[in-house]
Amino acid sequence: MGQLVWRRFRRHKMAIFGAVTLILLFIYSIGGALIFPESYANFADTPLRLTAPNLQHPFGTDTIGRDVLARTIYGGQISLMIGMLAVLIEVVLGILVGALAGYYGGIVDSILMRITEAMLNIPEIFLLIVMAKFFGGEIPEVDLFGRTFSGSVIVIVLIIGLTSWMYLARIVRAQFLSLKENDFVLAARATGTSNFEIIFRHILPNSIAPIIVSATLGVANAILAEAYISFLGLGVQPPTATWGNMLDGANNYLESAPWLWFFPGLLILLTVLSINFLGDGLRDALDPHSRAA
Repeated sequence: MGQLVWRRFRRHKMAIFGAVTLILLFIYSIGGALIFPESYANFADTPLRLTAPNLQHPFGTDTIGRDVLARTIYGGQISLMIGMLAVLIEVVLGILVGALAGYYGGIVDSILMRITEAMLNIPEIFLLIVMAKFFGGEIPEVDLFGRTFSGSVIVIVLIIGLTSWMYLARIVRAQFLSLKENDFVLAARATGTSNFEIIFRHILPNSIAPIIVSATLGVANAILAEAYISFLGLGVQPPTATWGNMLDGANNYLESAPWLWFFPGLLILLTVLSINFLGDGLRDALDPHSRAA
């Protein structure tokens, strides 16, 4: 089965490009920290403010003389971390709600789906802006993995994760509705297997393909959402850098210092495109109706 999926995936050239690009972006964001310490990324050399790209500063410097290359490295760590942690919350909630609704049906299904539909009617970006504005300065800084993050990172992760699980829940529900009457589930019930085991050991593993695809694409959506509200000045707050709030800092220098927005914008573009290409490839590779290679 694994070899068949790999053959299907390998035929999708843009998915291969996306996977390779993502690996390189992770190497850039994580491996770059071995070359440039965080203190260097935050060091303000004011005499060199708004220096154009050169050999010493390949991406130039920002408005207070910080190296943009080093800032994009550490900003990339935060942007990618926000995307993955937000999707983790999305996947956990989406699977729980969708699995319970699809498996039990009846009143449980009705209640959970009405809650899901109510959440879908709330504009995600509007809720992000309001909640980020309200809670952004309420949470103190957090020390994690040897780094200090502004409390707004936690706020953004929670808000994005808690407002993006609904589509996955509907996907999981549909999978459970189609699988729960299959022979292997009926056999498990007949042998006295608990509902918990049937849900998580029998049905869920057979629903994993659309969950993987949805989670992959969810990372791109989370990164874009963070970049959007950070660009508005309501996302992750300094001194913690993200690609999104670097774009916010470049807002007044679009023509005079284009390197301030070009490099973080390019990294966001490459990340989102790569994730979408990868998601398309995984969807085709994991589709059981896809023609074998």
